[in-house]
Amino acid sequence: MSTGLIALLDDVTAIAKLAAASLDDAAAQAAKAGSKAASKAAGIVIDDAAVTPRYVVGFAADRELPIIGKIAFGSLRNKLLVLLPGALLLGLYATWAITPLLMLGGAFLCLEGWHKVADLLGWGGSGTEADADDSIADTEAKAPEVVERERVRSAIRTDFILSAEIMAITLATLTGLAPWVQGVVLALVGLGMTAAVYGAVALIVKADDFGALLARTGNGAVRTLGRGIVLGMPLFLKVLSTVGMVAMLWVGGHIVIFGAYELGLKAPEQWVQGVTEMARAAAPVSPGFVAWVVRAAIDAVVGLAVGAVVAALVGSVLGPIFRRLKPSAPVGEG
Repeated sequence: MSTGLIALLDDVTAIAKLAAASLDDAAAQAAKAGSKAASKAAGIVIDDAAVTPRYVVGFAADRELPIIGKIAFGSLRNKLLVLLPGALLLGLYATWAITPLLMLGGAFLCLEGWHKVADLLGWGGSGTEADADDSIADTEAKAPEVVERERVRSAIRTDFILSAEIMAITLATLTGLAPWVQGVVLALVGLGMTAAVYGAVALIVKADDFGALLARTGNGAVRTLGRGIVLGMPLFLKVLSTVGMVAMLWVGGHIVIFGAYELGLKAPEQWVQGVTEMARAAAPVSPGFVAWVVRAAIDAVVGLAVGAVVAALVGSVLGPIFRRLKPSAPVGEG
């Protein structure tokens, strides 16, 4: 009896060690996948951090953090309850669809970047950010709680697209792993990305309040620092938005070029790599940095071109089709 119990305990210990090793491996994979996803999804994360503060404009200071908390909860729910199971099903039954879906997401980033450039140059255009601005402007006659619900829903809808791209990028780094490991890694990356983005958003939103507090209660240099924070936040948000615009074009262009390479269209990626290597060889100092800048610049230009093509396609082809498919109002309705 005692021998059997000892053998059973040995088996339990071995299983526990195996489980611990598997969890350690999942954690290591999550860290690796998270770093890769963060680098490839830089445009998404920066743009999300730049755009989300718009959703709390016009609310009392004590409602800002609760609103951000609701958006973060909705984002996490999207990632864990909708996107994670969908990603696992893709990994199990439709791995061939991952690259095309990534390219669609990259094209969406290019489209959003194109809209931002068009708005910056006064060419018009619209995207999720412009839609959010329209929703924010049309709130004067509504009760604050209604406006808050609408803002939160709008932010969560926009976040769903960005979160889908983050999860797809992460899934593409997890090929060959067991489904449960993929699930754990996707969940950890989803948690980490959500905490990082909305933690940064919370800091950005409350930074001016913190600066105002320092300006009121501080002395000397502290008061000057507080005033500097208050005066500098609008410029900081503009810079962040511009960086997000460039990063969306660069990341989106890179995803499209590399996705085409994976699908067999290798010439664009090979050409870009050739130009990058030439820049690296010609650089007198910091060749790695110069090569990265050249690669990012080419990706951004390609992203801008892709965004322009997609915008034209949406405006001239898909838009009219959707308008025709949309049910018309019954006769007699205004």
